[in-house]
Amino acid sequence: MTSARTYIDLHVLHTVPPANLNRDDNGDPKEAFFGGVRRSRVSSQAWKRATRAFFAERNPDGDRATRTKKIAEQLTRRLAERASLDAETAARIATSALQPLNIKPGKKAGETAYLLFFGHAQLDAVIDLFLADVAELCELGDEDLAARLKDLPVQETLNQGHPLDVGLFGRMVADIPALNVDAATQVAHALSTHAVELEMDYYTAVDDEGDSTGAGMIGTVGFNSATLYRYATVGLHQLETNLADPAAARDGIRLFTEAFARSMPTGKENSFAHHTHPTLVAVVIRRDQPVNLVSAFESPVASTSGIAATSARRLAEEHSRSVAQWGDSPLFTGVCHTLDPDSPEAGMVGKAFGDNRTFAELLDAMQAHLPTVQEVA
Repeated sequence: MTSARTYIDLHVLHTVPPANLNRDDNGDPKEAFFGGVRRSRVSSQAWKRATRAFFAERNPDGDRATRTKKIAEQLTRRLAERASLDAETAARIATSALQPLNIKPGKKAGETAYLLFFGHAQLDAVIDLFLADVAELCELGDEDLAARLKDLPVQETLNQGHPLDVGLFGRMVADIPALNVDAATQVAHALSTHAVELEMDYYTAVDDEGDSTGAGMIGTVGFNSATLYRYATVGLHQLETNLADPAAARDGIRLFTEAFARSMPTGKENSFAHHTHPTLVAVVIRRDQPVNLVSAFESPVASTSGIAATSARRLAEEHSRSVAQWGDSPLFTGVCHTLDPDSPEAGMVGKAFGDNRTFAELLDAMQAHLPTVQEVA
């Protein structure tokens, strides 16, 4: 049993200094045309990758996932460690153990044709299917080994005990639909709330051991600076289905909210050190449908008193207008922001989303307002 349909909408305003977070095919920051002007854009894939990296730093190995073409190599390494086998023997057994999946091979030896997304613990569960018989399997020839392992329930095993990463972001395997997992999370492309122009940095590097009057290297790099509106939504009901554990789903939503708010894509970070906290994080728990408030910025912000503050006012106005016009009744709204508490913008944000909280208080309040299975049973 899972909770009734419940969505957790996350709205983030994030000001980033000169940076190149997410590059296009020319090496310049990605852009998009919206509201009649050119905007800075950071793809949803880039921020999901940054969010997953945040998970990896805070989850034990058994709860982590990996996305790779090298599932056979990963299984081989874990089998060799657990069964104290040499690499060649472990690889032979691992390859035979994976044959029930009928995965299309890639162009490179030992790789699949596409990336597979799975948990480390799920690989260990596959090994558990035959670990007790490893000594006997080592003595078999290739044909006998393949025949012995051809009926292993590998597919069923990889569909159980999904880690948070897979539960949130889902998994698609085009030629093995039974391995697909519907994503519980949707992440929008981040857009600047205002018009942006691409700028170029011309740089030189001096050869420390060469002629000090000349440059050892000359180049250019594109960059921009922007206040970004970022949006994501999580379906609690879908995450409960994917994880098969309501308590883990609620903990997962808290971790995702923290990771989404605090993470930052690493593109050109050594050149720009673009690490900043968001100006505003708002959480809205809803039963009706997810609502992206990007329409607040369809008319680009142009302000001499602060792009971030004006963007916060616009966001608050759009939320209040949307709730009133469509008759929405959110289960919970909460906000954490760094606006001047005496400013008109802070007052409007408070009217729309509630009193300002610390980020930890916002996470606590959000988790306390997530409906439980018992409440909706």
